[in-house]
Amino acid sequence: MRQLVRQTIGSAIAVAALSAFLIWGGQSVSSSQASSPAAATPTPVALTMSTTPSNGFTEVAKVVTPAVVNITTVTMEKVSDSRGLPDEWRERMEEFFGGPGAPFGPRGFRGPQGHGEPREHRGGGQGSGVIVSPDGYILTNNHVIEGARTVNVMLPDKREFSGKIVGADPKTDLAVVQIDGQNLPTVSWGDATKLQVGEYVLAVGNPFGLNSTVTLGIVSALGRGHMGITQYEDFIQTDAAINPGNSGGALVNTNGELVGINTAIFSQTGGYQGVGFAVPTSMGKSIYESLVKNGKVVRGFLGVSIQDLNQDLAKSFGIKDAKGALVSDVRGDSPAGQASLKQGDIITTYQGSPVEDAVALQRLVTKTAVGTSVAIGVIRDGQEKDITVKIGEQPDTIKIAKAETDESDYAFAGVTVQDLDRDTAKELGVKGKAQGVVVTAVEPDSGAEKAGVMRGDVIREINRQPVKSVKDFEKVSSGLKKGEHVLILIDRRGNALFLSAKV
Repeated sequence: MRQLVRQTIGSAIAVAALSAFLIWGGQSVSSSQASSPAAATPTPVALTMSTTPSNGFTEVAKVVTPAVVNITTVTMEKVSDSRGLPDEWRERMEEFFGGPGAPFGPRGFRGPQGHGEPREHRGGGQGSGVIVSPDGYILTNNHVIEGARTVNVMLPDKREFSGKIVGADPKTDLAVVQIDGQNLPTVSWGDATKLQVGEYVLAVGNPFGLNSTVTLGIVSALGRGHMGITQYEDFIQTDAAINPGNSGGALVNTNGELVGINTAIFSQTGGYQGVGFAVPTSMGKSIYESLVKNGKVVRGFLGVSIQDLNQDLAKSFGIKDAKGALVSDVRGDSPAGQASLKQGDIITTYQGSPVEDAVALQRLVTKTAVGTSVAIGVIRDGQEKDITVKIGEQPDTIKIAKAETDESDYAFAGVTVQDLDRDTAKELGVKGKAQGVVVTAVEPDSGAEKAGVMRGDVIREINRQPVKSVKDFEKVSSGLKKGEHVLILIDRRGNALFLSAKV
């Protein structure tokens, strides 16, 4: 059975990202403070090597738990009465969701007499949050508060507050909520870059609504990416138990410092199976500061579509190591375009730091301050080259291509193509001048399928030779020798992508 990555709010929900940019603005919700007196701010604990593990964990729990809150939300969505549906459809819906008298029946399917009218249905979710400022700023997950009309925050001492959503960042699944309070307990910021695999960490949150639950584990891995959970990924992996309701809770080190925000689990069942993921504070702190200051996240922008290299691609481009980020497309009006970065360039260094893959480059660029001039090392046509680029601000509407890796064995066997016309190009999302041939069929288990070629792909180049028609395709492909590595440039749903095949 296929394993699923599931978010941990209420029930574990699979998520995916690396596509369109979205910043959720500051949504205001009525704010009020409970009448109970404010709690004193606890002093962070610094443990020494002589401290026994059990006593150390006890002290950490005492410091951290007062500042990890329970967040519940109310969302409103439009639903229609089922009276306008055919009886068979209504019976099937009631079988799954409940009919009149069932838990969801009266709200979901019973309504005013006559034709079904759209009306509001109350729903909501539950998660956790971490107070990081004595004046009431709380860091949590975006999916905890997404779509909320009201946000209720309850502290472990039972005080309740109405929350205001300051801002949210779906790309990292982080959000900031503010409550009207002073001298609130907080968790101090830690340095996630100093974490090591095997180090003890504690997860604090409210799984299944069980407030102030503390679980112990180790750091299982660092820098986890390519998970498909969010667009920007640099996760801490831990085996500290994380379950539905832990989302937005604290991951702390043995000094009681915040090193991550618990976000997702890897599970076949929806519950804890020993693999959890947290957004590190090395990413989260800057997101928090930007949301508090601007209500949105300002990120650096280069303006390229990038993908990982594999051994076949590396060989096709004449390099030994499959390291770096391959530029599959360049936006003309972007900083990269103005600096003359080109399609087919392999970015190997950024400000002197090595670039291992596409995700690593993405992290470096988005952390760069807008307006900064950076030195980028590339390999172009087998030659090393240094390029200076002035980083811009990422536009709200930019679509960033997902980094992809494609393995292949053979090319073009079992593939059928046709000329690309203007209407087909528009339908397939091809940008600019329509050029290439459209793949109309790919035989299962054929060499073309193994190469990663898909129906609807537009083949634009073969071995860096332009393919403008079926005639060009036949001419270039007929000249390929058996066992030769072939570099193919395709357009897939508006995004350029290199594939490496072996004939």
